[in-house]
Amino acid sequence: MSNDSLSDKNKIVFNGKEMELNTLSGTVGPSVVDIRSLYSDLGIFTYDPGYGSTGSCESGITFIDGEKGVLLHRGYPIDQLAERSSFLEVAYLLLNGDLPKKPEKEEFENAITYHTMVHEQLINFYRGFRRDAHPMAIMVGVVGALSSFYPDSTNINDPYERLVSSRRMIAKIPTIAAMAYKYSLGQPFNYPQNDLTYAENFLHMCFSVPAEKYKIDPIIASAMDKILILHADHEQNASTSTVRIAGSSGANPFACIAAGIASLWGPAHGGANEAVLKMLSEIGTVDRIDEFVNKAKDKNDPFRLFGFGHRVYKNYDPRAAVMRVSCHEVLGLLGIKNDPLLEIAMELEKIALNDDYFIEKKLYPNVDFYSGIILKAMGFPTDMFTVLFAVARTVGWVAQWNEMITDPVQRIGRPRQLYTGNTIRDFVELKNR
Repeated sequence: MSNDSLSDKNKIVFNGKEMELNTLSGTVGPSVVDIRSLYSDLGIFTYDPGYGSTGSCESGITFIDGEKGVLLHRGYPIDQLAERSSFLEVAYLLLNGDLPKKPEKEEFENAITYHTMVHEQLINFYRGFRRDAHPMAIMVGVVGALSSFYPDSTNINDPYERLVSSRRMIAKIPTIAAMAYKYSLGQPFNYPQNDLTYAENFLHMCFSVPAEKYKIDPIIASAMDKILILHADHEQNASTSTVRIAGSSGANPFACIAAGIASLWGPAHGGANEAVLKMLSEIGTVDRIDEFVNKAKDKNDPFRLFGFGHRVYKNYDPRAAVMRVSCHEVLGLLGIKNDPLLEIAMELEKIALNDDYFIEKKLYPNVDFYSGIILKAMGFPTDMFTVLFAVARTVGWVAQWNEMITDPVQRIGRPRQLYTGNTIRDFVELKNR
């Protein structure tokens, strides 16, 4: 990171005080204006709702160029990782900065695989939830409670305990998620199997039953692995920022990840692929697609199409390009031709890729559009979609949390505000109000 001064003209003068604006330049992407001393020097704050133009931290994990449709993890393009790597290899990359050599890969995969079981008493925790509880509500509660089951890895100042807690979270989150799913169905929990890959094991824990042997199709397992890779990290989004802010207070890692899950639950964030399926249900039949497309084009109509476009990407979402291929492979394998929702989805995809309105506004199908379709085809109910997102994103959250903890300039998160309430006024006794 370099530190450069802007020209002499780039100064702020306020109430007779003057401050020179310096910039910080990263390895790639736009430079940032350093305003850390703005309040101490001039007594003013900046105003940036949603932090759309504010850099909150320095990070070397993920880079996004939304205009060009670029997503890099530690410098590696997401399409190369999704096509040629595995989820646990990507997890190692996010955590450690480089792709693992063979001995490192074997050690890491073994460490994750042989720690997928959870404390047996955790089963009692699930029984405290109603059967119809949303799986994300269960996830928030159970993950937040992990610190009481694993207190030996909550000291954030101990590098070894941070390593243990990081690996525990990554190893146990699919087990916790699968248990939430099984609990909602009233089916017995499945213990993890050490001879399966990360994605295979998750599918096994979700869909196998004691009465018969579960056969994992390699195409389905590959699609699940790609979904996990494509959702592993996405820079400083809402949930990642939540994890960092929670962690900046010194909270234990399990509490921080629970906070991230709570943030992810929102429909504008992790619930987007669930919203896609609800939208398809609202459309109902293929012959009503034009009606809803026209509603989406109407500026005076509040209806919007979910799964198209992205706040960051103003080009084709690079994750969607990979997911599209996987989506068609899964649908081809399962032979789903009579599912009305999937028929609507495929027709909508054709329109979005060929309609001038969508092309001009760059409303391409995004990763949520395709992942929702795949998960529906696999047999997951819509309320599990965000849970799967959380399973994948836990890796990114853990990597970002570790990076924040070891950042020498990190401080407790404390956003400022533009106060618009009452000025000072005297208290009025009740009888005089």
